[in-house]
Amino acid sequence: MKCSEIIKKLEQLSPKSYACSWDNVGLLVGRADKEVQKIMIALDASKEVIDYAVKENVDMLITHHPMIFSAIKQVNEEQFTGEKVLTLAEHGICYYAMHTNFDTAGGMAELAAGKQYLNLSDTSPIVCEEDGETGMGRFGKLPRPMTAKEAASYVKERFRIPFVMLYQRKEDADRVYDEIAVMPGSGKSELQTVREKGYSLYLTGDFGHHEGLDAMDMGISVIDATHYGLEHIFISFLGSFLREIPGEDLLLIEADMGCPVKVL
Repeated sequence: MKCSEIIKKLEQLSPKSYACSWDNVGLLVGRADKEVQKIMIALDASKEVIDYAVKENVDMLITHHPMIFSAIKQVNEEQFTGEKVLTLAEHGICYYAMHTNFDTAGGMAELAAGKQYLNLSDTSPIVCEEDGETGMGRFGKLPRPMTAKEAASYVKERFRIPFVMLYQRKEDADRVYDEIAVMPGSGKSELQTVREKGYSLYLTGDFGHHEGLDAMDMGISVIDATHYGLEHIFISFLGSFLREIPGEDLLLIEADMGCPVKVL
């Protein structure tokens, strides 16, 4: 199966038109006419993942987060991203990223809020300013009323992650929540939207110290599951999607390298 044919399937699932203007999705390295038999799926194109792809002789690497965000003026071994580009090109590995287009359509938020993970009901999209119509997150009703601490334990269990972080005022420790806002990845920029919609429990990642204090001042409890915590589900989802392509027998490697953050 040619790389271009696989891309067509991926873009039927998550059209590139749904990506944010600042994003960089699509075929970032390689030739679209390459014949592909073996694919590796990962969250990030880290050096560890690329070395693994080389070792396994894969034809194509697909990640959620793009390895290339800003312009590259040089591609050589002295430039960190350039070195990774060279490694992929030298070994004939096509590299495709599906980021905010997958977050919006396909898609990460819908998957995270669905029965396999959070099992929310009465869901609606968190509408982002980028396009004013679609949402990378979800508002929804929890399967049962929970305190923030109970919700944190529930998230760890459902997403199979070792830890989360909780920003919460002391006086809200016993507060029970029926609803939650969910933004996989980094959700700092949508805090005001969560507040305006009246949600007091927010699940996301990459929530910094100052943003956490702001949320607490707003009366919002934030569960920070790390950027990896809510998005590693991309790997198994895409593996299942590619296995269902009719008439194809692709070899797939799901390269979940684990959370890069360790609590010592």
